[in-house]
Amino acid sequence: MSRPLITAFSASPLDRGGDSRNDPDWMAARRADPAALAMALIDGRPRLEPVGDQERLAWAPLARLSPLSPDEPVFLGLWKEAPVFACSVPGGRLAELETLMGPGDHPDMRAAAPRLPAGDLAMAGAAKGLFDWHGRNRFCPGCGRETRMASGGWRRTCETCSAEHYPRVDPVCIMLPVYNGGAEPICLLGRQAAWPTGRMSALAGFMEPGESLEETCAREVKEEAGLTVTSVRYLASQPWPFPHQLMIGLIAEVSDNKAQPDLTELEAVRWLTRDEARQVLEGRHPDVVAPYPFAIAHSLLKAWVDDV
Repeated sequence: MSRPLITAFSASPLDRGGDSRNDPDWMAARRADPAALAMALIDGRPRLEPVGDQERLAWAPLARLSPLSPDEPVFLGLWKEAPVFACSVPGGRLAELETLMGPGDHPDMRAAAPRLPAGDLAMAGAAKGLFDWHGRNRFCPGCGRETRMASGGWRRTCETCSAEHYPRVDPVCIMLPVYNGGAEPICLLGRQAAWPTGRMSALAGFMEPGESLEETCAREVKEEAGLTVTSVRYLASQPWPFPHQLMIGLIAEVSDNKAQPDLTELEAVRWLTRDEARQVLEGRHPDVVAPYPFAIAHSLLKAWVDDV
């Protein structure tokens, strides 16, 4: 069996304490632990610091960092038995944060992705997804009353109607259409008008109620490029904290090469041979810029080039 593909924002080093975090007394003890550490998200941006010849997440004692957050800290898990949290710090309190932690950099999450090691990026992504979810779910969708954080941030409860709400994950199919009926195999990339010049990527779309992965893949490829999917192969998945999605990476074989962009979501599509796709990945193609290396679209293209 081949090794699973590890994608950016996955491979967290933490034990999430999935059962223990539901115990209020256990969580209270973790928050009171003098060894508890916290990372800061400044308006959703992780704080970085240089460690040797690379950059890492910046950590501070929870007891010192949590007063800067208007919300409860989120429990991320246990790291070598020490509790690890994340605090959401408003940009208006950045000066106080710098007094506490010293000068540092706080790029947005996409800019931080290529700069952080995998484990740090996974922790930062989980924190961002949780805080985004909390920000959108302060009121109960059942009765409209205010909810409160529970289970260290992995649940919200409504004290009025007793409803429990859990962080949502929105599944998205992202697929690389391939055609094998010509002189040599080719794959299709698409381009949205808002992207930087030359940037192209795999096709993608949210799953709808009542759809399987295969049905979502076929619908989106037909809608965006006018192609009929004949078979689907799963490659890998990726947590995507923008705000809280799961990207499900697929290779989609199609029946012909008569692609047409829908001009609503895509302004252009382009077929590439394996050699051309390799040039794209290596930054040597004259017209096409590859998907960002930390995006699963990049992994899909590389897997196809390498015939994985």
